[in-house]
Amino acid sequence: MKPEEILKIPEERICELLSHGFKKRVEVWGRAFEFCSIINAKSGICNGGCAFCAQAFPKKTKAPVYPLVDVEEMVEGALKAKEAKAVKYSIVTSGKSLSEKEFEKIIDAVKAIKSRVDIDVDVSLGIIPEDFLKELKESGVRRVHHNLETSKEFYPRITTKIDWQKKFSFAKKVKEAGLELCCGGLFGMGESERDWVKLAESLKELEPESIPINFLIPIPGTPLENQKPYPPLKFLKLLLYLRFKFPEAELRLCGGREASLRETLALAALVVNGFMVGGYLTRPGRDPRLDQKLVEDLGFELITHPQNRREKG
Repeated sequence: MKPEEILKIPEERICELLSHGFKKRVEVWGRAFEFCSIINAKSGICNGGCAFCAQAFPKKTKAPVYPLVDVEEMVEGALKAKEAKAVKYSIVTSGKSLSEKEFEKIIDAVKAIKSRVDIDVDVSLGIIPEDFLKELKESGVRRVHHNLETSKEFYPRITTKIDWQKKFSFAKKVKEAGLELCCGGLFGMGESERDWVKLAESLKELEPESIPINFLIPIPGTPLENQKPYPPLKFLKLLLYLRFKFPEAELRLCGGREASLRETLALAALVVNGFMVGGYLTRPGRDPRLDQKLVEDLGFELITHPQNRREKG
């Protein structure tokens, strides 16, 4: 089945085709399933103006605003992630970049986590200098997250304060630095299926190891607060399309999955590799124990130790 053919199929028929996506997923990845978790280590200090983001409009959204947390709090976040059965933990900061002092604190945190917690450590720090990428790798970071969010054509409707091409170029530098790349998008912002295709073409050029799939949470106080939600079947079509477009990449359901997929979450799980658990940047997620039960009921094997991570077949 060709990926673009999936987008031509009526949404009411998508459930008929999920078995093909499940077969492709198992064929490449087996029945391994993973959880990841994040810490919002620096919140609400951002002038990026992204229309979907509570942290870009903290006065209107009441999003928390605080500077970079201390090292011990980042370590405690890793311990909580481990308790939630996550195999990957990401330190996330608001803003377009970091100061050198902030970066050094994150390096200290990465080293502390690696020495105390059995978990992979990733980061999401905006656009940072190439020297920082080298130091991250040396400290033990395996993967850097940097979303493109949407197609280059649709991106100006999200913000004009951040250049999409600069984001794309930085994502390429992550791979050139020898780090794995976690790069995906946010869906349900009013973009078309054509934008899905254009974003996928850009991701294909980058070849990220992991593609996080986020769904818009229309937050009061943001420009997209009144965005009409997409139906769950439309998002299942998206997931099936991405599964066939990127059979060898990890697909991970992240922010907004509960509200956007609703009762089809278990169906969506059949074609992806993992979930983000334990909450998102400014919004809570569901109880990780429910996700653990869902994975168990579907007959997947939840990987809980980095050394047991399954590589693609």
